[in-house]
Amino acid sequence: MKLIRNPWKLQQRLEKERARGKTVGFVPTMGALHEGHLSLVRAAHRENDITVVSIFVNPTQFVVNEDYAKYPRVLSDDIKKLRTVKADYLFCPSVAAMYPEGYATFVDVSPRLANVLCGKFRPGHFRGVATVVAKLLNITGSCRLYLGAKDFQQATVISRFVHDLNLPTHVRVMPTVREKGGLAMSSRNRYLSPGERQRAVAISRVLFKFKKDLLRGKRGRLAGLKARALRELKKNVDRIQYFEVVEPGTLALLKKRQKNMTVLTACFVGKTRLIDNVIIRT
Repeated sequence: MKLIRNPWKLQQRLEKERARGKTVGFVPTMGALHEGHLSLVRAAHRENDITVVSIFVNPTQFVVNEDYAKYPRVLSDDIKKLRTVKADYLFCPSVAAMYPEGYATFVDVSPRLANVLCGKFRPGHFRGVATVVAKLLNITGSCRLYLGAKDFQQATVISRFVHDLNLPTHVRVMPTVREKGGLAMSSRNRYLSPGERQRAVAISRVLFKFKKDLLRGKRGRLAGLKARALRELKKNVDRIQYFEVVEPGTLALLKKRQKNMTVLTACFVGKTRLIDNVIIRT
């Protein structure tokens, strides 16, 4: 595996790979890799000739009072993990390389996608996400992009701007990877104490119960099913930011059942903010 820190060097290297007829799979991350990330790298390796992983803790997607400074940075461990899944290139740029002095360009996403759900509580977050991913895709060039469904809103935002900006990128959104008890894998799970981790398992349990009740046609309107889910969540988590059912492509909030839906939630267990979702097809 080749470690590259200079954006121009990676860009040139991948242009040469494509000139030889090689296909490129790209997995963007902020490091602190877990099995969810590694599953994306394995998929990229299966489906492409060259696999590229980026590790960059992007300052522009953190809002005031968030955990940018303490976000886990464990590059040596990450490198060991990436070697086991046969990544070809690891891109680890500095903040100065990605946002040099005088940097003044950002990607704005429509408020209907960026200012709802997580965006309602993290103003500017998806502006930062869209900007850094656009930069990474311009550096990487034509590729298949691998994203996890756990970050459903993020995957929706990225898929939308890739389409809208005519980027030469094919987006692959892969299933959420879960721990044994059902907790969605996240780099932030390491912040949980054993007791908090046990309580956090309720998040996925409630989401899947909601899906089961809805698919069974359990009596009650969508609002009633949501109310029951919220009551159960409140027994286990410390704070709920949102619990919503949306139309998957537009993130529009739903009041009535329809064929395709996604139920999403963001909760705090202790001081750790956790997100999760379940896709529902009736």
